[in-house]
Amino acid sequence: MSTLQGKTAVVSGGTTGIGLAIAQRFVAEGAHVVIFGRRQAQLDEAAESIGRNVTAIRADAANLDDLDRVAAAVREERGAVDIVVSNAGYTEQASIETITPEHFDKAFNLMARGPVFMVQKLLPMMTGRGSIILVSSAMHLMGIPGHTAYAATKAALRSYARTWAAEFKDRGIRVNMLSPGVTDTPILDSQSATREELVSMYQAMVPIGRVARAEEIAGAALFLASEQSSYVTGADLMADGGIGQV
Repeated sequence: MSTLQGKTAVVSGGTTGIGLAIAQRFVAEGAHVVIFGRRQAQLDEAAESIGRNVTAIRADAANLDDLDRVAAAVREERGAVDIVVSNAGYTEQASIETITPEHFDKAFNLMARGPVFMVQKLLPMMTGRGSIILVSSAMHLMGIPGHTAYAATKAALRSYARTWAAEFKDRGIRVNMLSPGVTDTPILDSQSATREELVSMYQAMVPIGRVARAEEIAGAALFLASEQSSYVTGADLMADGGIGQV
């Protein structure tokens, strides 16, 4: 039997990169996956690439009304949720001299505020022995210039995982954080340097000597979603090639 046979998973930011790889892996393991993101074209492409057992909803993970719509759609179509993956995110650098309130609010609304209300709205549908996965970043342990807001949002997720692991213990719901290192996804294209320069710089920092494939991070997410991690809660799984460890 597949590892997630019959389970329902909800994945924010499930249209590209790590989120899409997680959705694809979960479906391959027997789950029905609900993905959501802001861009319809990417949603359509993602649903086509997943191929089966997928529901795609256009929604912004930073918009509370959109999160209400996602929860209502999940309730109507699936009735219950077994796995929640809060993954939506982006990278936008700013030094302390150039950071603006707009930059700060955009980062926190999506990557710190959004996960709270995503979990709040889906929690009533979660079954016993459920799993919540908060996708963070190895950067929450590191000090890299230009990432004041981004790294702080990822550090907030570490606190959520601890708090919710304690808060949900009587519900049978486990909460863990997944902290990828530098991963070969389209997010690399949004940064100031060229992809080649970025990959070269990061590879020099990673003990394993390369950046991660999105499929490798999806494998770590599968571990946290499944009964393979039945005795793991409140933890931070560092799938980072060692970059945040040495």
